[in-house]
Amino acid sequence: MILRVSEDSAPAPADRSARQEEIFRNRLQKMARHLRRWPARGITCYRLYDHDIPEVPLVVDRYEDKLHVAEYDQPTDRDPAAHAEWLERMLRVAADVTGTPRADVFLKLRARQSGPAQYQRFADQGRFITVSEGGLKFLVNLSDYLDTGLFLDHRITRGMVRSLAAGKRFLNLFAYTGSFTVYAAAGGASETTTVDLSNTYLEWARRNMASNGFVGECHGFVRADAMAFLRDHPKRPCYDLAVVDPPTISKSKMAESVWDVQRHHAALLNSLLELMSPEGVVIFSTNFRKFRLDESALRCAELREISAQTVPPDFHDRKIHRAWRMRRTGGPA
Repeated sequence: MILRVSEDSAPAPADRSARQEEIFRNRLQKMARHLRRWPARGITCYRLYDHDIPEVPLVVDRYEDKLHVAEYDQPTDRDPAAHAEWLERMLRVAADVTGTPRADVFLKLRARQSGPAQYQRFADQGRFITVSEGGLKFLVNLSDYLDTGLFLDHRITRGMVRSLAAGKRFLNLFAYTGSFTVYAAAGGASETTTVDLSNTYLEWARRNMASNGFVGECHGFVRADAMAFLRDHPKRPCYDLAVVDPPTISKSKMAESVWDVQRHHAALLNSLLELMSPEGVVIFSTNFRKFRLDESALRCAELREISAQTVPPDFHDRKIHRAWRMRRTGGPA
């Protein structure tokens, strides 16, 4: 027998919102209890809620005593006013559960799109705060951009870089705000080169480095398109450790062409491998969910996917990024 439920028996919007508020609150409370010891371990920036409940399509990140909330753009049967009211209701739940003043809860709309949108400016408040991770300091901006300046899903990857960096010549391509460079310097890199096409983010990277005491001629910053940087670079082993974490798609007036990670990753990585020392290590990562690594086109002796080791446990979405470690072995000294 099939039981048919009439539309008249569907929950009223107010009842549905109340139920969603309850399950959202319960989930936040559970995660807050689970992660309560992390600050004592030095982890003060982490994901508290990762779209765990389909009908509450939010991501809640804690940046020490502030919250950064992103709403995924999904169809809704609420009118704009009702949806705004629902959003405010959820934000107040997050504030209440975490003991955060409502003024310190920041909301962004994260549309499902790729490319330069991750660097899109939403406001111009210029409100930077300094947070700590791994004993290091980073500037984040919770109000002005879709992304804050510190990708929390790469916390473990940054630690890997620090553990590999001692005495190494380090290259950071598509460097964004230079967090990988800070970790490499903290790990004892002999020199670092930070490459990004944006003056805004290069300056941000400089500030991150300086706030941790890493200044001087051994730390270089280059404004350049990554492909052009590699093409024009002297063809000799110059680096021992490199990180490549590009956007999915990127177009800039300065770039020679539209960057597409699926189409261009093999050419970029092969050009980079030519500049790596014997036994040099490259860590490559992407958050493009449909990405397929062209292993047959890559000219490297060792290649290993490390995604399972690099996605932190606070991320319910285990596909938030994929990462590989590759080595160039042999070749000219």
